[in-house]
Amino acid sequence: MRTSVTSAGDIARDIPRAPPPMAMLAELTHRCPLACPYCSNPIELTRANEELSTEEWIGVFRQAADLGVLHLHLSGGEPASRRDLVELTRAAVSLGLYTNLITSGVGLTGARIGSLADAGLDHLQLSLQGVSPESADRIGGYQGGYERKMAVAAWVAGAGIPLTLNAVCHRENMGEIDAMIELAIRLKARRVEIATVQFHGWAERNKAALMPTREQVERATRTVAEAREKYQGVLVIDYVPADYHSRYPKACMGGWGRVGLNVTPSGRVLPCHAAETIPSLSFENVRETSLAAIWYDSDAFNAYRGEDWMPELCRSCERKKVDFGGCRCQAMALAGDASATDPVCIRSPLRERLTREADALSTTQSAGLIYRGR
Repeated sequence: MRTSVTSAGDIARDIPRAPPPMAMLAELTHRCPLACPYCSNPIELTRANEELSTEEWIGVFRQAADLGVLHLHLSGGEPASRRDLVELTRAAVSLGLYTNLITSGVGLTGARIGSLADAGLDHLQLSLQGVSPESADRIGGYQGGYERKMAVAAWVAGAGIPLTLNAVCHRENMGEIDAMIELAIRLKARRVEIATVQFHGWAERNKAALMPTREQVERATRTVAEAREKYQGVLVIDYVPADYHSRYPKACMGGWGRVGLNVTPSGRVLPCHAAETIPSLSFENVRETSLAAIWYDSDAFNAYRGEDWMPELCRSCERKKVDFGGCRCQAMALAGDASATDPVCIRSPLRERLTREADALSTTQSAGLIYRGR
């Protein structure tokens, strides 16, 4: 089935009707005790009094289940800042959704993790800023955060909840990847994500401090390859390479409006975290429009579906069904045009400029980290 969409330029185009989404990221709140300088949340954070209520979130979960969503990621900010976290988890489980809690660990206790396990939580993803109290607490901007994370990991293991460690890597901690993987083994994690920072939100403000060097990236790639061989069958290691040092872009979000969606704390529905940085798009709110109508029919979700929106460089490329044109938000940030070829691609006319920028930034002496506002 196809649908007709009229773009901002008043040009009608036919695009394939999207399949149902597999996953939904529920950003329950922007409140967070940490102040990570690479946080992907927007600079202007949603206030607590603007957040969806318990009943509204449960209604969104019900719509998501009806729409075909299988995986529900409970995120933030810090989702443990919501007093109704256990109630929300229980409701999602009752609707048949696979629940994954994405957390810094701060705000969780052994008793609360036990309650989450009793509610049916399927999985917990714990963030990791460093492998020592000194490095982790400095990067996270929260004293005592590392020790709480270690306690949370032990409580999670004791409750029988599968654990993933998520390590966002950048110039200041890329030398710790070996130790991060070893820590994941000690904490009995089943998976570790070595995710190189992406420069959206607060990370954009910290480019000069966080941009890894080419040598760091090459060493990280070798380290991950060696660890995958060493720990095969013991630990799954996911790796998100550095965009600015890559030859081709990633299939961001599995393609725009193809696999998943985000719901912000106030109910706006987005194709990805950074979509609001594209000024030509407006996003509907689940308080006013059904999730199904937004997913299938909204202008924002249909803006970059299919191939008709692509520049000729992408439309004629054999990789268009691999990376779906790359990241639209990155194209907006780096090329000033969300419809442009992702500048990460070696075929982009902007690739050489991006390489020079990355090399210059990675050797720039930083004035220090700018921490996320709370």
